[in-house]
Amino acid sequence: MTTFRLATWNVNSIRSRLDRVLNWLDRADIDVLAIQETKCRDDQFPMERFDEAGYEVAHVGFNQWNGVAIASRVGLEDIELHFPGQPGFDKDAGASLLSAPVVEARALGATCGGVRVWSLYVPNGRALDDPHYTYKLEWLAALRDTGARWLAEDAEARIALVGDWNIAPTDDDVWSPEFFAGKTHVSQPERDAFAAMTEAGFSDVLRPFAPGPGVYTYWDYTQLRFPRKEGMRIDFILASPALATVTTDAAVDRDERKGKAPSDHAPVIAEFELP
Repeated sequence: MTTFRLATWNVNSIRSRLDRVLNWLDRADIDVLAIQETKCRDDQFPMERFDEAGYEVAHVGFNQWNGVAIASRVGLEDIELHFPGQPGFDKDAGASLLSAPVVEARALGATCGGVRVWSLYVPNGRALDDPHYTYKLEWLAALRDTGARWLAEDAEARIALVGDWNIAPTDDDVWSPEFFAGKTHVSQPERDAFAAMTEAGFSDVLRPFAPGPGVYTYWDYTQLRFPRKEGMRIDFILASPALATVTTDAAVDRDERKGKAPSDHAPVIAEFELP
């Protein structure tokens, strides 16, 4: 058996938090890290520093927005810059965004140590009446269809869909359901879209190890949200059946939200015992 440690972290600018990320990778003994919100172009990503730390990196980023990466010390193969059917976004699009010309830097796949890892930065949605909300729902529907097809083609595939999903799937995943009423991240269509991923066969591997309310991965910088424990759980590791059944541990490293200039997200870690 081989122990495989996978993590996901919205770092909110890799260049601003490079030392913090590299130090954490060493301390936490992570094999593969999926990164979101790198906020840089490919030529700006600090590849050399990761290489010095023993990690290969795949990255897709077009400008100062979005950006996703995978850093692996157990191999990095079959890199895909977008998942099949990934919608683009055009704020001036009509009824459908599926044919919009701009496919954003929000999804990156690679095979690492026998596990197919997808680093995902799901669209925020912005507001319930914003075109970005429609885009978010279509993006999630496309991911669900693609994920279901992967599992239909190979029921034993080890797939991890990980990242910042920008959805709190239950009331336990927010500090105050009343505060978030009428806003994105908690609307029923978004929660239904997340539930559709589990119905397609992907499991939230954290919950069995961290049940109940108060388990969060994101705290807004404003209003002292972190010290007041007013957070949301919006970062997830969703595993295919063949991977979920070999999960041995999972946790949120809340300490990484502390200290000087942290990201507003904390890493989520899962450990698997692979045959």
